[in-house]
Amino acid sequence: MKIEQIYTSCLAQGAYYIESNGEVAIIDPLRETQQYVDKATADNAKIKFIFETHIHADFVSGHVDLAKKTAATIVFGPNAKTTFNCYNATDNEEFKIGDITIKVLHTPGHTLESVTYLLIDESGKNHAVFTGDTLFLGDVGRPDLAVKSDLTEKDLAGMLFQSLRTKIMTLDDSVIVYPAHGAGSACGKNLSKETVGTIGDQKNTNYALRSDMTKDEFVKEVLNGISPPPQYFAKNAKLNQTGYSTLDQVLSNGDTPLSPEAFEQLAKSEEALILDVRTQQDFIKNHIPGAIFIGLNGGFAPWVGALISDINQPILLAVPQGKSEEAVTRLARVGYDNTLGYLKGGIEAWIASGKTTDQITSISAEEFSAKIKEDKLHVLDVRKDGEYNSMHLKMEDLQHFALDYINQQMDQIDAKKTYHIHCAGGYRSVIAASILKARGFHKIIDISGGFAALKKTDASMSEFVCPSTL
Repeated sequence: MKIEQIYTSCLAQGAYYIESNGEVAIIDPLRETQQYVDKATADNAKIKFIFETHIHADFVSGHVDLAKKTAATIVFGPNAKTTFNCYNATDNEEFKIGDITIKVLHTPGHTLESVTYLLIDESGKNHAVFTGDTLFLGDVGRPDLAVKSDLTEKDLAGMLFQSLRTKIMTLDDSVIVYPAHGAGSACGKNLSKETVGTIGDQKNTNYALRSDMTKDEFVKEVLNGISPPPQYFAKNAKLNQTGYSTLDQVLSNGDTPLSPEAFEQLAKSEEALILDVRTQQDFIKNHIPGAIFIGLNGGFAPWVGALISDINQPILLAVPQGKSEEAVTRLARVGYDNTLGYLKGGIEAWIASGKTTDQITSISAEEFSAKIKEDKLHVLDVRKDGEYNSMHLKMEDLQHFALDYINQQMDQIDAKKTYHIHCAGGYRSVIAASILKARGFHKIIDISGGFAALKKTDASMSEFVCPSTL
């Protein structure tokens, strides 16, 4: 028996490759499916089943492509409705993979069709559970994504409580837990950085598995502090239900080199968004006027999904040398398939062709600290609410909203004012600055190094503020 976790940090997502005696199961595959085919070929094995723990909302699964390539059966839990052929398993149904067994445990709560897959080894012992978004390490899945007119988030949270206590917590403490996500995912609140654990560990450390917890307490704690889901979640869920273009097609269309002239023409004729995926330092120095920055060196795909509202938006890429295929692939992971091409030769070719560039003004934290003693400055803090509540600059003209909601908060910004903008380390603030500049807010100054650098200066800081008092 072979179990391999294939973890993708950008999405904080874990897919799983399971092989036994020449047969393979894939759980929650990513969209780039050739890697699974290659692994099976190397093991002289055949992919038999593609198991989905639920209809994912935070990424586009590779189930449809992989089934076409391998003729493997796509398996969902009860109640899953798709427009393509799949098999809806029933609770406690078992599937043979070589010498091992995969048992379906219906665990509704995150979504109605959510299941956990129990792996029973060659000797008949319960070895591991692949919990999807039902149970994470340190947390559980958010129960607000499948809300319907006759079903509230409290109803779903109640289902999740029952699922955990009747299907998960009854397993032996030694059973290994393989979740679908780790820290950084928007599918839960406080996920651990660890990606493999045990049932026993979770009983001891996970707040949602306390043995003395009542259903009402569980519902209250699970729902407390959940932020609205990113706007792309519903769109990805639909793609996972109805299917999508093959990744090969997306790459053929999007990984296309364009001259500066062709690039500029397409930007105008197709009303394409210019997405600059270089580092924030490179973007600050010079970039194409009107371009939006979301760097490959950060949480690229989730930020694209959170901030670009139209999933069909035509996109043109400014990329580092040799990174075009990676950028198109990572866009496709969250369903942004309409990439038209990339700037051949990068920003250097753009400049060499005589075209103009723009910059973002940036100052160090030390320079900001010195300025604040002499002038009345306006500051925009774009960190998440929890970060802001923990500690922030203590000053009169400080505004705060999380970058996630910048498109909804734009009317709070005064174009006549000069804003000094920061996040925690400098990545998100440059995203925000690029969006603001593209919308006509030109008096933006980025504080290099963000709040991490500001804390090392003598700038005045606030004490902890309880969110309930804000």
